[in-house]
Amino acid sequence: MAKKSESSGLYAELKRQILERVDLSREVSDEEMQELIDEVVLSCGKERHFPLNERCRLKQELFYDLRKLDVLQELLEDRGVTEIMVNGTDGIFLEREGKLSRWEKSFASEEKIQDIIQQIAGACNRVVNESQPIVDARLKNGDRVHIVLQPIAVNGPIITIRRFPAEPMTMQRLLDMESISEEEALFLKDAVRAGYSILIAGGTGSGKTTFLNALSEYIPQEERVVVIEDTAELQIQGVPNLVRMETRAAGTEDCTEITIRDLIRASLRMRPSRIIVGEVRGAETFELLTCLNTGHDGSFSTCHANSTRDTISRLETMVLMGMELPLQAIRRQIASGIDLIVYLGRLRDKSRRLLEITEVTGMEGEQVALNPLFSFRETGQVSGRICGVQERTGELKNIEKMARAGIFKGRSGDTS
Repeated sequence: MAKKSESSGLYAELKRQILERVDLSREVSDEEMQELIDEVVLSCGKERHFPLNERCRLKQELFYDLRKLDVLQELLEDRGVTEIMVNGTDGIFLEREGKLSRWEKSFASEEKIQDIIQQIAGACNRVVNESQPIVDARLKNGDRVHIVLQPIAVNGPIITIRRFPAEPMTMQRLLDMESISEEEALFLKDAVRAGYSILIAGGTGSGKTTFLNALSEYIPQEERVVVIEDTAELQIQGVPNLVRMETRAAGTEDCTEITIRDLIRASLRMRPSRIIVGEVRGAETFELLTCLNTGHDGSFSTCHANSTRDTISRLETMVLMGMELPLQAIRRQIASGIDLIVYLGRLRDKSRRLLEITEVTGMEGEQVALNPLFSFRETGQVSGRICGVQERTGELKNIEKMARAGIFKGRSGDTS
């Protein structure tokens, strides 16, 4: 494994000289720091006569070390990298085009990893230490960061960074990527405009957050939207009247915890047209179902699930994590509050596809009734890429919202 220049005495000496010359009495800009690094490296280069490419490499590494996220910065500036995984000092792994690989670079020490972790957490007002060793955070560009420290992390500090596109995902881009069919996109456009409440489900890495971003472009501009997340990462576009809220963990200075449940309750007093909950993972699911059943049509959320039917079971379980309610009462809340379930998946070729759109039609006996509307059918494989067709498998039964919105004309496929 290639070792970082910091292990050399030259790198350490350059860094020491730079830190000695930094004016700590005021805030130093990145431009000033780069100029100072240039001066120190150039001066040293004249004495030691090392080549130009070595000077350029040293200047970049020093700047990343002193002002950015050290060895991670190079990966963060590579838009082809979709996930970064730091396994303590054991190594750095990355995902590119759906494939995992080990990076040749690594942190010089565990202390440096700790410095980077505190820098990330502090930038978004999060606390992470031995007494609170697990935290979710985000980078300035919106990338999601999950941190685990010792003693929970046995092999040293763990950092996992989920990258998001520099530009918000649009439905047109999903169409170009063949993740969704034009017929499905038009149907969802009408469903959002008409105020159907939509739950986006799928496994880890299936693209739930990305799809929610794309779906939000169909929200009418005149509406007031409240967005609630554990860690702010959604990129809602085209909604001027937008309120964004983020949870807060309990801090060390009498800082009370603010949960998703608290924020959903607070949002109901903000006169929202729609409420978007980034993801439900536990007891807050009850509050989500409550707001879906109290006149906030057109709200969105996401959850982890292995299938459309499994999504219903997951919702039931998550509600029961917070309170004891009869299962039938929970199912009726689900049947009444959720109109559509959009199920996403990641196929063998690592491509992300919309696999199913299913309507929730109410109750059939003791079970939530589902009406499949669209389904992905695999047809083969060409050059390693899975091919298939998005088929319509049913017709929308709940047409009242489409009719009130002036969209429905005769059957679910006929729209204005």
